[in-house]
Amino acid sequence: MVLRTIRERCILYKMSSIPISEIKRYPIRKNETLQGWDSADELILQHMKQLELTGKRILILNDQFGALSCGLDGFDTTTYTDSYVSMMGIRQNSKQRITPIHLLSDLSGHYDFVVIQIPKNMSFFEDLLCHLTQHLHPQSKVICGSMVKHLAPTSFDLLNKYIGKTSTSLAQKKARLVFADFEKTETQSPYPISVKIENFEFPFTNHSNLFSRDKLDIGTRFFLEHIPRGDFKSILDLGCANGIIGIKAKMMNPDAKIIYSDDSAMAIESARTNYQNNFKDEPSLFWTNCFENQPKNSLDLVLCNPPFHQGNTIGDFIAWQMFQDAYDALNGGGVLRVIGNSHLGYQVKLKKLFGNSNIVATNSKFIICDARK
Repeated sequence: MVLRTIRERCILYKMSSIPISEIKRYPIRKNETLQGWDSADELILQHMKQLELTGKRILILNDQFGALSCGLDGFDTTTYTDSYVSMMGIRQNSKQRITPIHLLSDLSGHYDFVVIQIPKNMSFFEDLLCHLTQHLHPQSKVICGSMVKHLAPTSFDLLNKYIGKTSTSLAQKKARLVFADFEKTETQSPYPISVKIENFEFPFTNHSNLFSRDKLDIGTRFFLEHIPRGDFKSILDLGCANGIIGIKAKMMNPDAKIIYSDDSAMAIESARTNYQNNFKDEPSLFWTNCFENQPKNSLDLVLCNPPFHQGNTIGDFIAWQMFQDAYDALNGGGVLRVIGNSHLGYQVKLKKLFGNSNIVATNSKFIICDARK
């Protein structure tokens, strides 16, 4: 049955949705001060209420913690996310009814509506749009949402280039929608890219959602100069990105087993490819949040360059969980080596958790420190 009136559509929408105020972040933390949705989610859902969605295929990209997926539950939706944390948040808030896909190659057929929370990373956004061109038809509509302060001018350029002419909504609660109807043709994505890095024989394959995917960032460059050599049987590259730290650790410790973990599925795939290009053995790979729920007392060395943001949210909560997960996973006598901006004071945080910390090296911007279990 086709629902003809806005009232009928709203009734179905309310029956099939979870109130946005009930969307929680993942993982659930005590005394959480951050909410699991924003005004852009709210604005997108208000707009979608006014559309005829019955019998239409809907694709949701970059949902943060499930506000969009849960709000459109009951329609023919597919959700894609590169983030393990987002995937778990969507599953948690939908009470396990919704399991997102995490590979762009898993997109199939053509979609009538595409809903996107515009990511901070414009290379990732470009990659998403290029893949979308292979799954849209001339009547397909793309609806993007963003908080105004995070809405990069480049996002309009990319939508105009790959999808079609853009228009915008009025700003409400500091959020805005961007609309585009599909007018272009299929385009192959330029990602992943190949990047040559000094002192490494093989170029690195970097997918679009990696930090500093075009070149080696200065923090990692400094960290590479201080990878320890020792009697390490198991080494974790925690928050591995393209896997370069683990590769250098393997070069320094040829008999060690290398383990990678990252929140980004693209990071895990990049690390896998880059490691296989350099070595004959296989690394262990964990697409996960930090290193949660992994075996305790199983690692000899953890190497970590913590991120200080999750999407557009800035804070040290990810670093703190990384340190706690590393502590749990390390053997007695095992070492966590961390690099961070000097002002972050990681050596103080590590001392609180481990009971000790030792500064290994510093420069004008970064500090590298150890903590031993």
